[in-house]
Amino acid sequence: MATTTAPMSDIDLYSDRSILSPYEDYRALRALGPVVRLNRYGVWAVSHYPQVYQALHDHETFRSGAGVGLTDRLNQAQKGSCITSDPPYHTLARSLVSRHLTPKALRAFHEYVRRWAGTLVERLIARGGFEAVADFGQAFPLSLVPDLLGWPEEEGRERLLDWAAAGFNALGPPNDRTLSGVPLLQEMGEFLHRMSIPGNLRPDSWGARLVADAHEAGIAEQLLPALLGDFLVPSMDTSVSALSGMLLLLGTHPDQWDALRADQSLIPNAFNEVLRIESPLRGFTRLVTRDCELGGIALPEGSRVLLLNGSANRDEGHWDQPDVFDAKRPNAAEHLAFGHGIHGCVGQALSRLEAHSLLAALAERVRRIEVGEPSWRLHNTIRGIARMDVTLHV
Repeated sequence: MATTTAPMSDIDLYSDRSILSPYEDYRALRALGPVVRLNRYGVWAVSHYPQVYQALHDHETFRSGAGVGLTDRLNQAQKGSCITSDPPYHTLARSLVSRHLTPKALRAFHEYVRRWAGTLVERLIARGGFEAVADFGQAFPLSLVPDLLGWPEEEGRERLLDWAAAGFNALGPPNDRTLSGVPLLQEMGEFLHRMSIPGNLRPDSWGARLVADAHEAGIAEQLLPALLGDFLVPSMDTSVSALSGMLLLLGTHPDQWDALRADQSLIPNAFNEVLRIESPLRGFTRLVTRDCELGGIALPEGSRVLLLNGSANRDEGHWDQPDVFDAKRPNAAEHLAFGHGIHGCVGQALSRLEAHSLLAALAERVRRIEVGEPSWRLHNTIRGIARMDVTLHV
């Protein structure tokens, strides 16, 4: 039977200290229980793997259509995207976005991405030292994604990363990080509105076909910018975070890198383990649509839960030695870094293609990955490196 009240905590997951080093606070929340009331924000934090997984798979009770952030006004502003919608609209919108991003649809790009990865690795080897985020993590999103979407050459590209960062920051509470990004969100919205007008994207690009398909499906024109944003925002910040974290973990665990070099069949599992132990997304919220129970806690209709993917991926109850990076971990693929259920990351096949190609190129040429001390980003939603020096030794 559900209890009537949840444990309460004054932990501030959005403080600078917690953002820069979140795992102590995640452990403290898990010790209190699977569902804990965060006094500062009036939401229930869900920190254990089973309960996060349960909520992700119960989209009728834990609704995304009312927004997945902590700020009501910004939740309203992001309506129309796949991530902030419910069926039946979500089913239609996701089908339009995902048709270009399935593993089958991406097969034609495999050789191109592999060649690109090999060229990048050779260039970075020749340079000697480089910076992980700007020179490695951002290279793929900035070189390929705008072309796939058909962005005009002369407009918007230099702002893509800033816009993506602001989009994810807006999912936090109304703190300085969120509010400082509002002008960027307005700028991005205006740009995406222009791009959603037929003829403004390069013909035969993914973006142009999405706009045409959405018009044919009868989706309202005011929702088209959010659909284009579904391509843009997740393909930028989360990919940059995952790739930078990948270098950190393989550089600081040379035994794991040696194992991967000796057996490249480990590459998919190793990337899953990267995503598990350094999840790019800290977590999203959901609105509770009916009185229910989660983890033995009674949650009233209208309450909001914060699903902490980053905590669930280190839950001692689910993972053996959860703070240890193990490229051979047998259940690494069970991570929740890409979400799960109907809102699982629509672009994860592209992210995997990118990361697997880079890992293969590195494994073929690089004996050791030397990394400096990373500095971490101050961001409401993204767990990511701000800067880290790297040297590739052949």
